[in-house]
Amino acid sequence: MPTPQNYDDLRNLIARRHADLSDRLRRIAEFAVQHPNDMALNTVAALAERISVQPSSIIRFANQFGYGGFSEMQQVFRSRLVAEAGPSYRERIDSMQGGGRLRVDDGSAKGPAGVLGQFVADDIGALEELLDRTADRNLTKAVALLARARGIYLIGQGRSFPVAFYLHYALARLDLRACLVDSLAGTALRQARMASRQDVMVAVSFKDYSPDVVQAVEEAAARKVPIVAITDGPLSPLAANAAVCFEVAERRDRPFRSLVAPMCLAETLVVSLGQHLATRAG
Repeated sequence: MPTPQNYDDLRNLIARRHADLSDRLRRIAEFAVQHPNDMALNTVAALAERISVQPSSIIRFANQFGYGGFSEMQQVFRSRLVAEAGPSYRERIDSMQGGGRLRVDDGSAKGPAGVLGQFVADDIGALEELLDRTADRNLTKAVALLARARGIYLIGQGRSFPVAFYLHYALARLDLRACLVDSLAGTALRQARMASRQDVMVAVSFKDYSPDVVQAVEEAAARKVPIVAITDGPLSPLAANAAVCFEVAERRDRPFRSLVAPMCLAETLVVSLGQHLATRAG
C-alpha cells in the first residue's frame, strides 16, 4: 500500500488499521486524528509528553504507515494546516477565551451568565466544525438510504439517547416506520435484531461508547443492515461498520458535553429527508 501523501488518505488509513495497532500506537493514533494541528506543529519530544509515550513510539507510529520517520509524516499534517489557511472557528474561540477577551456583558466570566457564555461559545465552535466536517455526499447518501428503507431503527444510550429519541419523534411525524430501540427490561439488543437488510439502523454513540450500541451495530452490519452512524470520529467502533458515518467532534476537556451539534445534524437529516420525499411524491 502506498504511503499516504495527504491528510485525508493518512486519516483513512489510520482508521482502517486502528484496531490492529498496539495499545500504545492506538493511543498515538487517537491523538493524531483528534489533534492534527498539534501533530503539525510540535516536536517529537513535546508530543510524547502530551500523549504520555516514549518519543521512540511516535517514530515507530510513523514507520507503521510507511514513513521513514516522524518528520516525513509531519509534513502531511503541515500540508493540511497550510491548506486550511487559518485557525478554525473553535480555535479562534479558544484563543479568545485563553486571552481573557471573551466576556459576558458585565465584564465578568463568573456566575450563571459566564456559564452561559462558555456553553454558547463552545456550541458555536461545534456547529462551525460540524459544517466544515460534514460532506454533502454523506448527507445525500444518508437521505437516500433512509428514503428507501422499509423501517428505520434508532439506537442511542446514555447521553446519546435524546438524539435517537428526537429522530424517532420527527420521523414518525413524517409518517415513516421508525422503531426506537430502548433498554427497557434489557431488551435493546433483541429489539435491534429485528432489523433486516431492507431497513436502516441509525446509531448514535460517543466515547466512551455504549457496549450495547456497538454490539447492535456489529450484529446488524453482519446481517447486511445499512448503518448510518453519528459518532465522534473515524476511530469510533461504529465507523468501521457504517455505510455513512457522520463525525461530530466533542470537547472532552469539558465536564459537560453538549448535544447541540448532533441535534443539529439530526434535524438536518429529518428536514432533508422530508424534502426528498416531497419531491419524489410530486
